[in-house]
Amino acid sequence: MTTETPTNDRPLLGTKVGVVTSDKRDKTRTVAVAYKVQHPKYGKFIKKTQKFQVHDEQNDCKEGDRVRIARCRPLSKTKSWRLVEVVESALPPVTNVPAPEIEELAPAAEESAE
Repeated sequence: MTTETPTNDRPLLGTKVGVVTSDKRDKTRTVAVAYKVQHPKYGKFIKKTQKFQVHDEQNDCKEGDRVRIARCRPLSKTKSWRLVEVVESALPPVTNVPAPEIEELAPAAEESAE
């Protein structure tokens, strides 16, 4: 019998929603959480961002995904948050878009010059 408990049974303490900014490490993601703070003297709202190192056991989330994270016991020196769910997946990057051929554009330019 193992002593590990599934992550679903643990209570969610201190959940936050943020965007994955880095997914280069195995089972670790960097998540940026943005929030606003009101300036004490002038009253203007200032946007601030805080980064968290998050444990992602199955490597579910990718860069740009909006995720929900929860506090957990320290897993390493900087990692004490875990991934709860992927709220919204990022759009896939646009790749292999064919560029217009230069030869096709060149005759049209010559015809319009005449």
